[in-house]
Amino acid sequence: MSTPGKGNAYLEQVVAQQAVLEDDLRARRIPGEPPLAPSPLAKRDRALSAPLPDRPSPGPVDIRITGFWRWKNVLVPPNAYVVHTRRGRQEPLHIGLGVSFRYNPSTDSFLVVPGATQTILINAYCVCQELQGVLVQGYVQWGIHSFPTAYRKLDFADLQDPMRLVNLQLREQAEAAIKDKVATMGIRDVLSDKQPIIEELTARLRAVAEGEDNSDQGLGLRIVTVQIKEAVVSSSRLWENLQKPYRAEQGQVARLAELRSEEAIGQREMAAERLKETQRLEYERELAELRARNDAWQFDTEVAERLRRTQRTHDDSRAVAELETETTRHALRMERERHAEEAETGRLRVEREQELKRLELDGELELARSRTLADHERALLDVERTRLRAEIDNQQTPSSLQAKLIDSLPEIMERLPKPEELRMVSINGGDRTTVSGLLAELAVVVGVLRSAVNGDS
Repeated sequence: MSTPGKGNAYLEQVVAQQAVLEDDLRARRIPGEPPLAPSPLAKRDRALSAPLPDRPSPGPVDIRITGFWRWKNVLVPPNAYVVHTRRGRQEPLHIGLGVSFRYNPSTDSFLVVPGATQTILINAYCVCQELQGVLVQGYVQWGIHSFPTAYRKLDFADLQDPMRLVNLQLREQAEAAIKDKVATMGIRDVLSDKQPIIEELTARLRAVAEGEDNSDQGLGLRIVTVQIKEAVVSSSRLWENLQKPYRAEQGQVARLAELRSEEAIGQREMAAERLKETQRLEYERELAELRARNDAWQFDTEVAERLRRTQRTHDDSRAVAELETETTRHALRMERERHAEEAETGRLRVEREQELKRLELDGELELARSRTLADHERALLDVERTRLRAEIDNQQTPSSLQAKLIDSLPEIMERLPKPEELRMVSINGGDRTTVSGLLAELAVVVGVLRSAVNGDS
């Protein structure tokens, strides 16, 4: 399945490691005479010739056989299953884990099987859904669960390795299960997710070894664990093609990282070059400024010296001119002081007049304020008087109102217009002793006078 002249190094390495591991797991034993199996009568004479010393068996289980002739003892280690049968008996005399017993070579037979967990290495060359070869490597660990069932259904007759045939049978079944499952899966699923293969393999092996639903159809074994270690594509070209997308992606990431690194380095180099050029320009500018300051200092020094000399020359003539103008300056100062005194006198006079005007204005304002307060108090008194009058009027009795009305009749009559003719008005039916009656009579009189006035008009 690989191209000619071009092997799959990874596949070869996996297979080599598998062979080394299988060799390491194989028990190392001292070669010697095999242990006594089901009693061969042909060896009876040799057994009678001399007693057997205590010696371990060279098989996979370290059992010891002691005694001589018909009186022998078989000592079984505690981690080994043993079944001891005797001629003429249907059921075993002894069966179990680590059971030692007396042994008569002429009538007895026994079988010793290791009780430790067994490991089966699996190399399944499968064809996936895409018709590509895949090597699936795994292991199965199993142990004896029910030895009375196992020794009847399984072949432990190999004296050097009693488990060899059982391991071969389970290995073949495991490889068949793996091939069946891989044939329904894609190559990427096989490489990325091995859990479906593990589940399928576990279910099939447990159905064979333990029986379905713990029935008595099993082999008396128990599957401890099932694991898939590796899944390798047999074709090196296909393996490379499957790796190319990821490698290309990683190459793209690496190239982009290199480009970013080169870009960052270029930017740093340009920044360093720009900084270097900036520093050089700064140094040149500072040197130019120093030269300019030095030239300016020299020029200022020369100009200052010329000015000092010129100033010294003018100072002498200025001293003479100052002496000549000092008298004139003194006269002008006296004149200014006189004008200042006159101005001060005028200012004081104006301030005094303004103060008098301010006092007069304050007096007028105070008088107006007093008048305003007096008018306000008078108005308050009038209001209070009116309120009191109204309150008194509200408290008058009908008799007092009648008397007041009678007193005001002459004034009312005087204000009435003088009649051109005399008319008589008779008022009857009114009670003049009461206010209501009196008011009714007055209303009649006023009505007659109003009609008379309207008729004259």
